[in-house]
Amino acid sequence: VAHNIALRAHNMKLLSTMSVIPAMKSSVGKLAQSSTCFMLCDIQERFMPRIHNSKTVLHTAKLLTQVSDVLDIPCVVTEQYPKAFGVTAEACFENKTDFLDRKGLPVEKKKFSMIVNDVEEKLKGWTDVKSIVLFGVEAHICVQQTALDLLERDYDVHVVVDATSSQVTYDREVALERMRQSGAFLTTAQSATFMLMESADHANFKAVSKLIIEHSKLINEFSV
Repeated sequence: VAHNIALRAHNMKLLSTMSVIPAMKSSVGKLAQSSTCFMLCDIQERFMPRIHNSKTVLHTAKLLTQVSDVLDIPCVVTEQYPKAFGVTAEACFENKTDFLDRKGLPVEKKKFSMIVNDVEEKLKGWTDVKSIVLFGVEAHICVQQTALDLLERDYDVHVVVDATSSQVTYDREVALERMRQSGAFLTTAQSATFMLMESADHANFKAVSKLIIEHSKLINEFSV
């Protein structure tokens, strides 16, 4: 009995101590146009035929690069060992050459994560950027490692699920859950886009809405 009373007293003391510890404020994951960067991870020509639901990944990546252009949001593009896997797929862009002229050439890498020196330098130069909209392949390798590296650097990470995939569906599913458990936000291209605009009063609402309408006409393989 004495032991149980002592144990209860100890537990009450512990609870009272915990109650005065302030709860850590966590981000709810809102995106703002002025503090967001897009990151397109390794969507390369020779590799895409192997990727689950690759058509949807490609046309959703195209929507996102178009939104990046219209809303004037920076976009980092990487290529994993392009000698083996080829260059970034043309289908990701309205006009690949024009886009890369404006946003910067793809960063070549062998490291799986996108966070290599050249990308780190870009991010350091964009001091207002707090949120990353991340998409690409493969979900369980390069995208996941990029997400974890960004989270360690205190960025909010938003993974666009309809523009992110792997060769094997199981790998994709586990990777998305792994990133969510680590603090990344799972979102869709349309959800992220409308959050960036906030209101139908946005100056580019009509232009972006046209892109959304065209994108919606295409089959989303992840939802069938």
